[in-house]
Amino acid sequence: MHIHNRQLFLQSMAQTSPEPLLIEMVSAKGHYLQDIDGKNYLDLISGISVSSLGHGHPKIVEAVKTQAESHMHLMVYGELVQSVQVKLATLLTNLLPPSLNSVFLVNSGSEAVEGAMKLAKRFTGKTGFVAHTKAYHGSTQGALSLMDESYFTAAFRPLLPGVKFINQNDIAAIAELGNQVAAVIVETVQAEKGAIPCDVAYLKALRKYCNESGALLIFDEIQTGMGRTGSLFSFEQLDVIPDVLLLGKAFGGGMPLAAFVASSSIMSSLSNHPVLGHITTFGGHPVSCAAAFESLQLCANGLDDFNIHAKSALFKSKLVHPKILKTTGMGLLLAVHLESESVCKILIQHCLSQGVFSDWFLHAPHCLRIAPPLTITEEEIGYACNVVLQGLNSL
Repeated sequence: MHIHNRQLFLQSMAQTSPEPLLIEMVSAKGHYLQDIDGKNYLDLISGISVSSLGHGHPKIVEAVKTQAESHMHLMVYGELVQSVQVKLATLLTNLLPPSLNSVFLVNSGSEAVEGAMKLAKRFTGKTGFVAHTKAYHGSTQGALSLMDESYFTAAFRPLLPGVKFINQNDIAAIAELGNQVAAVIVETVQAEKGAIPCDVAYLKALRKYCNESGALLIFDEIQTGMGRTGSLFSFEQLDVIPDVLLLGKAFGGGMPLAAFVASSSIMSSLSNHPVLGHITTFGGHPVSCAAAFESLQLCANGLDDFNIHAKSALFKSKLVHPKILKTTGMGLLLAVHLESESVCKILIQHCLSQGVFSDWFLHAPHCLRIAPPLTITEEEIGYACNVVLQGLNSL
């Protein structure tokens, strides 16, 4: 049967690459995925930083069931008062600084980026954007315009004009940005570059530039949010507060949900001239909000118990090998830098053969991705690291 399903997958589903993994997964519980042959895989990537509390958390599953029995979609986002949306937005804003007090719920990280870009243009009256080389903010056309890599963008041009690209942590480049910038968008950790954190001094320099020029500072925490770096939001460790915060991936608790968050004074500009300045049919879907509310509560209340910094240090201490050039990242968003893309691909296949599920990075295919559920145990970390080291020894 599973051979038949693989054939149907290739025949009937749009393909994103010429060589998909073609592993048919049938269930996921806790920190493990199970394929149709009954083989278990320790999940080192959490569905790309989504399943931060593991798979099938009973409280999240129960919240989904309860909300589905109450109601699902009723009306486009923002028209009706739906208690589950209000509960989520209230909890989120209570966990954020006072200036981030208005939440716009959308479907995905890409849409959060798109909405934030529109918000910046509407609020500032300017049209320019500043993004970073080797950044990734999504694949829709506005978000894709914020990517400098021609390999991924050339086939879809023309994209949005007026985007300037600067290198991460290049403070000197900030002086050349001018005053026609609507927003600077930055990942606090440039994930797809190979989990490279921004320097605090650099983020403070961007904050100063935005204050002086009238641009909005947008932090894309779609991958780094929800405890991934050791604090609920990574900017809490950086002493810099953005004007707009982007959330997605783990924010939905395993369901599709994202958000852009700003002050009510900034966000209100989307409600007039024109009315419905941004609108979404399924954004803030009640079932997704129910999962997100439960997940956010669990994450906020359990963050200290997850021992994320200690687990990060454990990974780094164990992943020492002549073929490992360095390990970068923050918290449990880590990149193991290897000699080449080919070495990384061979290592990923070795890990899969030994029941460890990992991946690479979009702009750093020579790096092994490590972004497991935050609840991963020390024993599981030890097993995963041993598998990686054994794979490198066999090369």
